[in-house]
Amino acid sequence: MKPTTRRTLIIVGVILLVIIAFVIAYELTRPTEINYQGTDDSFVGMLERGEIQSIYIEGNYTAKIQKRGDKGYGYFVNTQGRVAFSDIIKDYSEAGKLDGVVVRYDDPSSGSLVSSILVPLILYAALFGIFMVVLRKSAGAQGQALNFGKTKANQVRDIKVRFNDVAGAEEEKQELQEIVDFLKHPKKYTDIGARIPRGVLLVGPPGTGKTLFAKAVAGEANVPFFSISGSDFVEMFVGVGASRVRDLFEQAQKNMPCIIFIDEIDAVGRQRGAGLGGGNDEREQTLNQLLVQMDGFEASSSIIVMAATNRADILDPALMRPGRFDRQIYVNVPDVKGREEIFKVHSRNKPLASDINFKSLARLTPGFTGADIANILNESAILAARADRKIITMKDISEAVNKVMAGPAKKSRLITESDKRITAYHESGHAIVAKLMKHCDDVHEVSIIPRGMAAGYTITLPENDDNHMTKGKLLDDIAMMLGGRAAEEIVIQDISTGASNDIQRATQLARKMVTEWGMSDSIGNMYLGSSEEVFLGRDYQTHLNYSEEVAAKIDEEVKTIIDTQYQVALNILKSNRPIMDAMVKALYEKETIYEDEINALFGEESTGESLFSSKINRPEGENNSSQTEVKTDAKRDDEIGK
Repeated sequence: MKPTTRRTLIIVGVILLVIIAFVIAYELTRPTEINYQGTDDSFVGMLERGEIQSIYIEGNYTAKIQKRGDKGYGYFVNTQGRVAFSDIIKDYSEAGKLDGVVVRYDDPSSGSLVSSILVPLILYAALFGIFMVVLRKSAGAQGQALNFGKTKANQVRDIKVRFNDVAGAEEEKQELQEIVDFLKHPKKYTDIGARIPRGVLLVGPPGTGKTLFAKAVAGEANVPFFSISGSDFVEMFVGVGASRVRDLFEQAQKNMPCIIFIDEIDAVGRQRGAGLGGGNDEREQTLNQLLVQMDGFEASSSIIVMAATNRADILDPALMRPGRFDRQIYVNVPDVKGREEIFKVHSRNKPLASDINFKSLARLTPGFTGADIANILNESAILAARADRKIITMKDISEAVNKVMAGPAKKSRLITESDKRITAYHESGHAIVAKLMKHCDDVHEVSIIPRGMAAGYTITLPENDDNHMTKGKLLDDIAMMLGGRAAEEIVIQDISTGASNDIQRATQLARKMVTEWGMSDSIGNMYLGSSEEVFLGRDYQTHLNYSEEVAAKIDEEVKTIIDTQYQVALNILKSNRPIMDAMVKALYEKETIYEDEINALFGEESTGESLFSSKINRPEGENNSSQTEVKTDAKRDDEIGK
């Protein structure tokens, strides 16, 4: 809630409380109405008994009565126009019944003043006050429309993030350290005639820590940090974005040295002229203003513009030239050493078991970003808390890895015997082909427990972080992907829809081999990817830069690769049918089998304890079965062996 809104609510609340208080006070001080005559507690009755001490006449027909012993006028009487009080007082006075009774014709007490004058005045004043507050609020809303051109950047002066909080990117830190040194000691560079880079563009996949790097630079240099998203510049009103850019840089100049950080700059920095009809004029005006502002830096200016994007390919070339974003720093996915350091950073405030090995965790999470690793440790902490434990174990982290990669386990889902049999053979097909192909990654886990959208899953992880994929590796991976469909055809003698995603991935991989990576003997070393895009989004429409004859040849080559590797998978599974049946039996009994159990099926000894070992994930005596009934008689064995 904004401070102005909070103050407005407080003022209105106080006014309402005052009104309520005066209304209550008025009700408490208001006299009790009594009858003129006819009852014992009437005015005439009190007067006859001598109980009245004072009478205050307010008009011709009304009066307030004070009983003896009371401090104020606690009673009110109305003759309802029948008899004037002046006549009543005259008659009773002549009869001698008003001896000792004080009769007044003006206000004798402060209570009367409060009830008759002050209360109405206060009520009117309160209503006037509420009216003025509402009017002021309305004027503020109108004035807010005039503030559209003001920047929405968040300014933070004391950033707590340091380079020690960013792990897995040592080279990127070294490049940014120069920026930190300039912000701390700008004179050292200007005296020698050096021009510090005015802009730094951080490029990389989502979750690699681009925003964290920008905060770390500001934290190390101890300078103000202006943070804004690229989408915050663009509004429906013409000229608002450009005005916000000008205001942002004006604020930055007042707080030099400082850092301006624009997150997702591709929202405003897309290539101009892109789009049917010439593009977005308002966005292009905003971009033009940004270019002008970055050009307008003086040599002595100590403003550093940092920006982040994962789509550097669509940025306007004018942004990328020297003098604007001079430096482009690519923040890549961390390697195995970087992932180990990231695990250590994100586990600082988490109680971990003594047997947790960060090096093993790093090896088992290839391709994971810093955000992914943070998510794994957070999920493992949630799992530990759910089990009422104070320490995070390897089993928690193992389940968190599976959850991040494949989705949460759905053990409560009812599974028919037919679906379970198909899933068991399907996943066994993947695992066996991967295990026996030379270039496939190691198999760590096979399960028939549904996760996410999958009925089952097979986890394979590489031994090392390889930057290059060989043709042999890609062909083996395609065979592994098709191993599930091949197992269905061999055992069930039918095929199911469960291989849909496998076929899609295998086809995409084969097409890239042919069109992008030059791995087809018939096509040769040619790049046949898409180009000449129409400017309405990158993927709206593309023109093929090759003929229809070549397109047909590409389709034929892709089909040849798929068919060949499918036959390879069929041959492997037919030759290892006993192992496949044994794996299915193990999956029926345990639902999930791990690295050591998989190796045992192939007659191999376990290479040691890993994150995917049965000892860690299935402690001795733990029952891993679900509510799905498992047949234990000979009939089940016959069914599995069919």
